[in-house]
Amino acid sequence: QVQLVESGGGLVQAGGSLRLSCAASGRTLSSYAMGWFRQAPGKEREFVATIRWSSGRTHYADSVKGRFTISRDNAKNTVYLQMNSLKPEDTAVYYCAAGDLGTTVPASYEYWGQGTQVTVSS
Repeated sequence: QVQLVESGGGLVQAGGSLRLSCAASGRTLSSYAMGWFRQAPGKEREFVATIRWSSGRTHYADSVKGRFTISRDNAKNTVYLQMNSLKPEDTAVYYCAAGDLGTTVPASYEYWGQGTQVTVSS
């Protein structure tokens, strides 16, 4: 079993920055991929970024490429999402997830955090 707890969300003006954290506990995560997803009201959950825990290899959605950076701290068992140049359309609940495959599909992830709200004002 894996427990994931997100933090770092909040209200920020357009052009600003936030850093989300996802603290993981439970079974070893070395074989897992960690993903960030987001869901805006009335919309489906969408892929943001993923990182393989062991290799550090990353993949981003086109909508956030160049603005967001996913990283991990093995010692702290924590994954981060640094979000820069935020836009109002980035407003959503952001979720951290863990899974074997590390795809862009939410259903391929086994474990999910509770989510953290990010609101970007114009």
